[in-house]
Amino acid sequence: MARLVDSSVVIEMERRDRSLGALRRIVPGEPLALAAITASELLVGVHRAASPERRSRRLDFIEAVLGEVPIIPFDLPIARVHARVLAELTATGQMIDANDLLIAATALAHGYDVLTHNLRHFERVPRLVVHRPSW
Repeated sequence: MARLVDSSVVIEMERRDRSLGALRRIVPGEPLALAAITASELLVGVHRAASPERRSRRLDFIEAVLGEVPIIPFDLPIARVHARVLAELTATGQMIDANDLLIAATALAHGYDVLTHNLRHFERVPRLVVHRPSW
């Protein structure tokens, strides 16, 4: 099964000084991708770095990830899934963060599982298969 990687996983990789190879070892032979909103979240982290040195190191790491992992753009099929899931979660009072909802919709629209450290949000989404990386 293909995995859509949440920003929480990439952030943890950077904090632990892990390479993309470490992530590929967790899900050997499975395709990986990022939602476009995840790329944005990671780039925001670059701009929010506490020092120019930290920003430069973070930018190098994030650009390496973005250069190797395909990015899935937000499109009309994802928008349709997003609308359905948003309505479902609103009706049940189980809303999640807007960006997480976009990631979930992207995964569902493409038949991907989600790889995340944020189980609390993603497990609320009906029909979404969620995994936590086991480093």
